[in-house]
Amino acid sequence: MTLSAEIALRRGEFALDVEFDVPDGGVLALLGPNGSGKSSVLGCLAGLLRPDRARITLDGRGLAGLPPHARGIGLLSQDALLFPHLSALDNVAFAPRSTGAGRAEAKRRAREWLTEVDALELADRKPAQLSGGQAQRVAIARALAAEPGLLLLDEPFAALDVDAAPAIRGLLRRVLRSGPPTVLVTHDPLDALALADHVAVLGGGRIVERGETRKVLAAPRTAFTARIAGLNLVPGVAVESGLRTSGGHLAGIPAKDVVAGEAAVAVFAPSAVAVYLREGEHRGSPRNTVEGIVDALEPHGPVIRVRARGDDWAAGLAADLTPAAVAELALEPGTPVNLSVKAASVAVHAVADH
Repeated sequence: MTLSAEIALRRGEFALDVEFDVPDGGVLALLGPNGSGKSSVLGCLAGLLRPDRARITLDGRGLAGLPPHARGIGLLSQDALLFPHLSALDNVAFAPRSTGAGRAEAKRRAREWLTEVDALELADRKPAQLSGGQAQRVAIARALAAEPGLLLLDEPFAALDVDAAPAIRGLLRRVLRSGPPTVLVTHDPLDALALADHVAVLGGGRIVERGETRKVLAAPRTAFTARIAGLNLVPGVAVESGLRTSGGHLAGIPAKDVVAGEAAVAVFAPSAVAVYLREGEHRGSPRNTVEGIVDALEPHGPVIRVRARGDDWAAGLAADLTPAAVAELALEPGTPVNLSVKAASVAVHAVADH
């Protein structure tokens, strides 16, 4: 199935006007500051908001004007919203039952999806007996058990603790590979990298930037995208000790959901990058050192952001130095430098590869 949407909505001073497509099995992430229109897009797709003008088709079937229950859409939000009086199994079975499946068939599909999300052992528990991560697994199973033609994800990890989020992120990435077209609303670039093959950045109710996720976040063209992508992102292939890059290796700490041989990205802050003169005495950590050339010096609050150019992971690399350090090194555009980052500062995350 393919989603095609053109949506226009006005609420007071705010005007939304967007157009996008999501192919079968594709995941589109919507990023943008508060008030940019992300939630309004999701509300219009789900039928919870009535736009002034809309053309929303799913595999050629028009959805605009249909009530929410007739759209064949699955919605997963940061709150699992499970029925408190039903077991996990019955919560999941409710989805196929609501689309006309018989009781036995609904429970069979519920058990299949609980197995798929590694939660079958939770089948008899009530929501009050589940942790946040467990409840979100059940909610994912329920959203997919109805076999929706479109899946909407609204900040699905926002309420999870830092230990639960990576596992749920990895789970969603796995099930979405063969899933329906999906629209993800998030404020976290890591969610977009992990799940979405394409991203659209909203600003003032318009799409101001769009493209392949890694390309948009690695080379942002708007102030907002640059701000949220204020990390160094190095694409490559996961290996046991870090990342295999286009020209070598970057040592780092893989997240739990990383699988060796699959697409991944190394993420580290500009503040973690040390800069040395190419001919100086200090070379930095030999494991993660690359040659580069200073491309630009940009004021960045109390520090100077040094942007580099070069081969392999030096291309586009950012390092934050104090003004005193920049002066001591006499850095200027064209200065040859060595750039170094400790392996302990490099996090390696799996990314969407469908």
